[in-house]
Amino acid sequence: MLNIFKNNNIDFMSGRKIAMFFSLVLIIISIGSLATRSLNFGIDFTGGTLVEVGYPQSADIATIKTALEKGGYAEASVVHFGSTKEVLIRVAPREGVTQNKIGSEVFAALASTSENLKLRRSEYVGPQIGEELTEKGGLAMLYALIGILIYVALRFEYRFSIGSVAALVHDVLITLGFFSVTQYEFDLTVLAALLAVIGYSLNDTIVVYDRIRENFRRMRKGTPVDVMNVSINHTLSRTLVTSLTTLLVLLALFFIGGEAIHGFSMALLTGVLIGTYSSIYVASTVALKLGVSKADLMPVEKEGEEFEGP
Repeated sequence: MLNIFKNNNIDFMSGRKIAMFFSLVLIIISIGSLATRSLNFGIDFTGGTLVEVGYPQSADIATIKTALEKGGYAEASVVHFGSTKEVLIRVAPREGVTQNKIGSEVFAALASTSENLKLRRSEYVGPQIGEELTEKGGLAMLYALIGILIYVALRFEYRFSIGSVAALVHDVLITLGFFSVTQYEFDLTVLAALLAVIGYSLNDTIVVYDRIRENFRRMRKGTPVDVMNVSINHTLSRTLVTSLTTLLVLLALFFIGGEAIHGFSMALLTGVLIGTYSSIYVASTVALKLGVSKADLMPVEKEGEEFEGP
């Protein structure tokens, strides 16, 4: 597969306007959904009660949800935890109802589905902890973006720095928008996946930028658009192989890993797809729009250095 795209000459930059329009539409949809629908925050952020129950045999999620609905907890989240015999129920806080009462009522509702149930734990997550996680999670992403901006500016050039951060913001916004539109539960595992998406997308962008810088110095002829196209084509096989192998692992996690990590694997699946696209189009297009040229990437001559003839 490494040789399939060895001598390809795809004109990626000819479609940059369409790609940027497509990205703009996705960003507008994402921001609009985040503003109107927000995210479906999990108990890690909203606070609530966690109830873990052990079954003597494999537990049926549909049967458990039906029992909880009859018990007045239709909004409870139910997932397998560790194995099909372990079930984790998450219940949002209720005004005027204590954590102990919620835990006992949930366990009583589940008692009708099977005998010999075991209550593994019943814990309460306060809303103040959720607020702290929200704040620190947002700050973690902000600090990561600032660090990336400084790193790329020092390693390459400030136009590339802006392009890489634009691509990362693009990826995070669209991934958040996907969770807002679909109302997938947004919990700590999804936040961790978002940080992983930032790292994955940055790595892909750095590979492309490194080849762009190299080709700007090596190619004597050609416009910046030509250099961008050649560089993306040179790294295309690596990009596709990396993305496809990553996607295979994530698909396995999504379909086989269980409901407990559905949000995590879905966030990574969305992020890897969008990140691969943005490293080809968004990062390069932004740097091109900012006017990056060969002169910007040539090695700086040392002061006082002169050419010595024979």
